[in-house]
Amino acid sequence: MNAIIVSGMPAVGKTTVSKLLGDALGLKVAGGGDVLKEMAAEEGYTPGGEDWWDTEEGIEFLKKRKRSADFDREVDERLLKKAKAGDVVITSYTLPWLSDYGIKIWLSGSVESRASRMAKRDRTDEQKCREIIAIRDRENYEIYKKHYRIEFGRDFKPFHLIIDTDDIDERRVAAIALDYVKNHGKGSS
Repeated sequence: MNAIIVSGMPAVGKTTVSKLLGDALGLKVAGGGDVLKEMAAEEGYTPGGEDWWDTEEGIEFLKKRKRSADFDREVDERLLKKAKAGDVVITSYTLPWLSDYGIKIWLSGSVESRASRMAKRDRTDEQKCREIIAIRDRENYEIYKKHYRIEFGRDFKPFHLIIDTDDIDERRVAAIALDYVKNHGKGSS
């Protein structure tokens, strides 16, 4: 089976949906964020938990990362190898634009729904989450525009399937993606 590559803005449910897809299909799940966290640890940071990116330290690492494409290029090289090999669900911001392999799925969601999801996940204030999302959306756009010339969150040409997550939960999103994969997963990208 092809690789399945899930992308979308921060706090849209990529990790949860990818895990549900991996479980349903018996595939491993690999995430760009996990690889980046390993690299952050090598740089002396102490990443932990899914909400680490939303902490002051996580945001500081994003700023440091923005200055050099080396972090992202290393992550992408590792993930490209996994995509080429297939039989994996990958969460990645950039891989859909970089890979010729895999079924590419974009999860869309409004700032409000993403802030609500983040507030529940992180047990924090929704307004604070809106502010964090605004920072992360801007930082991610700037990083990928600068290092890859990707119009992250604006260019959807690489995607085979786009799912609006605003009014449905992660299980329903995963079911929609699973249906698509089962009907389109045998051939090449």
